Amino acid sequence: MAIKERILRFITNPRVLLALFILLAVAASVAEFLKGSKTDTQTHINNFMIFRASFYNLINGVNLYTHHPEQYYDLYKYPPVFALFFGIFAWIPVWLGLIWWNILNTVVLFSAIISIKRFTEQQRAFALLFVVVELMTNMQNSQSNALIAGLMIWVYNSLENGRVGRAALFVALATFIKPFGMVAAALFLFYPKKAKFCFSLIGWSVLLAMVPVVVTQPAILQLQYKSWLAMLQADHAGSIGMSVAGWLESWFGFTPNKTAITLGGVVVFCLAYLNQKVWKVQRFKLLMLASALLWVVIFNHKAESPTFIIAVAGVAIWYYAQPKSTINLILLLLVFVFTCLSPTDIFPPDTRTNFVTPYQLKVLPCILVWLKIVYDQLTYKHLNFATE
Repeated sequence: MAIKERILRFITNPRVLLALFILLAVAASVAEFLKGSKTDTQTHINNFMIFRASFYNLINGVNLYTHHPEQYYDLYKYPPVFALFFGIFAWIPVWLGLIWWNILNTVVLFSAIISIKRFTEQQRAFALLFVVVELMTNMQNSQSNALIAGLMIWVYNSLENGRVGRAALFVALATFIKPFGMVAAALFLFYPKKAKFCFSLIGWSVLLAMVPVVVTQPAILQLQYKSWLAMLQADHAGSIGMSVAGWLESWFGFTPNKTAITLGGVVVFCLAYLNQKVWKVQRFKLLMLASALLWVVIFNHKAESPTFIIAVAGVAIWYYAQPKSTINLILLLLVFVFTCLSPTDIFPPDTRTNFVTPYQLKVLPCILVWLKIVYDQLTYKHLNFATE
């Protein structure tokens, strides 16, 4: 066997890749923990400290959705059930909890991509390698976005395997971490047992909404939800993030109505349903999954750099769901250079400050890929491909 083939076999070996991903999770966690404080009120693992403190605030009946400067910087913005879930990581030392939290994010995303049936082993490996830079950005910020991406992909995997109830659970879990995870439910229309999916989703949602009563009083839980909804409403007016709205403002100099932009995005996203003749084609359903993963980022008014692991996972799935083409390769390279690499030290600080950030170059390639996906979905014909 040639050396090139041996190297290729080694770097695409699932066990090797899993070991690499876990090693990166541990390394990122330890490195960020050892950095200590960023400012007098904020550490380099501030997001993890928010999540960790939320568990204790929940069980102590403290309002989750107000400022707690003695505990962390910024606000907790997740539902109460996420605070309960984080008790798994809160009772152990901070450094160890951080490691396990990042490993969880990594393993869920890794297992989701490696389980995509339509892909070959090599395609799965290259898709994983493509997302690794953005995954590191997520882990360095101890965010939950890799977990969200993994759960959304697991919705697709579960539907493909006929596990409708499990797919509904993954939608509910994603939604009760971040509400935009609900977009993954868009896939259920392509599969049988639609009623079972809907009833399962309702059941799981009610259970997840109510389960915090095991550690708090029903009246207090009700107040927590009221505070959460009020916080989300106030948060919506706060910024436009790295999004379609942010790009329109930076490039064309006007501040668009965020609600109108989102509704427009919903309409364009749903255009894929018009092509009913190919609903059962696996490649087409993978395009819908990729579209959903990109949509939840580029139309998210609070999207920031660590959020883009979700979009980049969508780009990887989009690229390997179709035959290779020059335009697709160009778009893939644009995503890798400007979305994945622009926050890194490969780009000089002055370039990031004066060029990448003001012109929203991190989000722009993702917008272009999403528009290409919409075009691909509308023009998709089963007979275009020898195998599906």
